[in-house]
Amino acid sequence: MNRIKAIEINIDEENEDDDFDLEEDEEFDFSGDYVEIYEPEEEEREYAVRPNKTQIKKSIEAIAELAEEIVGLSINQIKTFDLPEHLYNSIVQATAMPPKGARKRQLKYITAELRKIDLTEIQEKLARSKSKSVHAVREHHKAERWRDKLVANQGNDLLTEFLDEYPQADSQQIRQLQRNAQKEAATGKPPKSARLLYKYLKTLFEESSDSETEMDFAEDLDETIDADEQE
Repeated sequence: MNRIKAIEINIDEENEDDDFDLEEDEEFDFSGDYVEIYEPEEEEREYAVRPNKTQIKKSIEAIAELAEEIVGLSINQIKTFDLPEHLYNSIVQATAMPPKGARKRQLKYITAELRKIDLTEIQEKLARSKSKSVHAVREHHKAERWRDKLVANQGNDLLTEFLDEYPQADSQQIRQLQRNAQKEAATGKPPKSARLLYKYLKTLFEESSDSETEMDFAEDLDETIDADEQE
């Protein structure tokens, strides 16, 4: 409410016809030393926030890609997501469908249902699975290279280098498998020990990789939490 200093107004016969119009929305209260002008409150307006169609489209496309990725997994992997029963059954049905119209309609339904739930845990598990797959290929080639080098090498220098890099390895077992594999190669016998050496090395690398992956994931999680707190 606005207040203005009252102005004394003399009305006589000469000026009684003068115009002294008030605004239609103003009312005067002449009591006291001040004139109070009452102005109607501003009309409240509500503005609807229109959704960003581009963002919505991108979100749906991302979830559609996620649905396609889940359908391509094995049943045992899908079970680990703890999905609602109806959604799980729909995904299992889609895994057996050929890439035709029925499968596309099923994927659209799965996408719509995925939009209704929190996908954070599913995305984290998929990320871990992808990371393990990449590491598995790398570890396979790594085990092959080390096996071939250990079988071809007659001295202890290479084995010492390997044990320095992987101190958790069983040096006695590796040395025995190395010797047996070398004898098999020299006599033309089936490479039984070479296969066992590869299997041992691959298991060793997998265990080492799992430990590194857990550490990397924990570091990434800590960085994400710190970033959220700063915001």
